Amino acid sequence: MVNQMKNMDPETIHTICEQLRPLHQVKKDTFSKYNVKRGLRNADGTGVMAGITRLGNVHGYLLNEGEREPIEGKLTYRGIDLYDLLYAFEHENRFGFGEVGYLLLSGSLPTREQLSRFTAMIGEARALPDNFTEDMIMRAPSPDIMNKLASATLALYSYDPTPDDISTENILRQGIGLMAKFPVIISHAYQARRRYFEGKSLFLHEPDPKLSTAENILRLIRPDGSFTDDEAKLLDRCLIIHAEHGGGNNSAFTAHVVSSSGTDTYSAIAAAVGSLKGPRHGGANLKVVQMFDDIKAHVTDWSDQDAVYQYLLRILAGEAGDHSGLIYGMGHAIYTLSDPRAVSLKAAARPLAEKKGYLDEFNLIETVERLTPAAFAESRGMDSKVMCANVDLYSGLVYKMLGIPQEMFTPLFATARIVGWIAHRMEEVAFGGRIIRPAYKAVSKSAPYIPIDERG
Repeated sequence: MVNQMKNMDPETIHTICEQLRPLHQVKKDTFSKYNVKRGLRNADGTGVMAGITRLGNVHGYLLNEGEREPIEGKLTYRGIDLYDLLYAFEHENRFGFGEVGYLLLSGSLPTREQLSRFTAMIGEARALPDNFTEDMIMRAPSPDIMNKLASATLALYSYDPTPDDISTENILRQGIGLMAKFPVIISHAYQARRRYFEGKSLFLHEPDPKLSTAENILRLIRPDGSFTDDEAKLLDRCLIIHAEHGGGNNSAFTAHVVSSSGTDTYSAIAAAVGSLKGPRHGGANLKVVQMFDDIKAHVTDWSDQDAVYQYLLRILAGEAGDHSGLIYGMGHAIYTLSDPRAVSLKAAARPLAEKKGYLDEFNLIETVERLTPAAFAESRGMDSKVMCANVDLYSGLVYKMLGIPQEMFTPLFATARIVGWIAHRMEEVAFGGRIIRPAYKAVSKSAPYIPIDERG
């Protein structure tokens, strides 16, 4: 690998950064002075309304005379409760991610014939273009699969005969193609990472058009391609609960912003992938895993609740963990009493933990979930704190029990969420109408131009 930094002048880099540092200092009261909604958030923590969607609804509290009133969380896809969808798929013992994809993209549940034709279309679209793996993935392997997913998405533009057509029909065609190919791209990128950065054997399997997305993922990442039906059904549940989460989450909003400019599908989706990679968004599941590795290394008896509680206080004080003062996997911008995704995943995780010998780890996660609100309240000098586990608290353990490597956690999230991204893109193009352009308050002072020979 060529070191791209070797020709960079460190003195110039240092000088520019030193010049920038004072310019990056803005007093906190400056934002309130100019009524700037930092992070597109109102003063009470609610999000600034920036659009309208018929896709998904994230409901986590009520506003009662201007005060937040905590409630059990509810997530709906096209008006249908997530719990009802998961119950139906489990009761009928079938894979549901394809059906959820059809629902989100079309606005209604499919008939058996419609679902069969839709899933068959996805199956046939899974194959990557000829030599794509060799040219786009193997020749430039990446230590981070999300970056390779973004670059591969952009590369697919070159294989599309009508890449810039933004008609609903063409965006849907492109979206189905990307939905089908994401599992193959992330799996081949993972194998390239193993080979070139870890020196391990390379196992490249081709997708099976007759298998579901979850089955194909497990088949593609495992050396022998084997998996059980129970494993695939649990992964299918993970994909379902990550498929959509309203238009206000960072990556969906990114898809809206980029799409509003009139650009192509591949650019919009690659941008959404970049957003999801961040540790404050989709990358949070890795932070949860790292946090629990740290807790397990420093708390000898995981069943000792007082010891766990005291360590949580140290994490919140910035004295332990990654010193950020954050307990990852706890709390959410909207959900208060519960995150339905976390509730759904937790219910499925317990029996698998019992079966695979991970019950101690499951109980530790449950202990952290139970103790964090009180620890947070004590550390911040509050009487109480309403705080629930979010989906990231349990997703890492589920992936671990399925034998999925950590490098694949966030790419799996992207493989599920692309359904929502495509649906949001179609909404934005259809009835957005204007480029999204929020205002920024300029606070720099006027300055004269100084001739170059007079500058110090």
